Amino acid sequence: MMEQFILHLEEGSVLLGIGMGVVFGFLCIMVFAMKGMSIIVKWLNQLFPEEVEVVEKKSAKKNVSEDEAIAVAIAVARAQG
Repeated sequence: MMEQFILHLEEGSVLLGIGMGVVFGFLCIMVFAMKGMSIIVKWLNQLFPEEVEVVEKKSAKKNVSEDEAIAVAIAVARAQG
């Protein structure tokens, strides 16, 4: 009984090592592939640059006349009610 437990424990350890090794190997290959693709894309971007559209930013500040119109509308609503 104890011999079987030790045998299963050894087999499990071997499978654990193989599984973790395969996953680690795949992740290493994936990292190197992504680094390589990044280098290739940078090189292609130098050969075929894309046009960048310039978008004007709208000012975040509200128009003063719009604020005044809101204030007048609130004053009229209060005066009527």
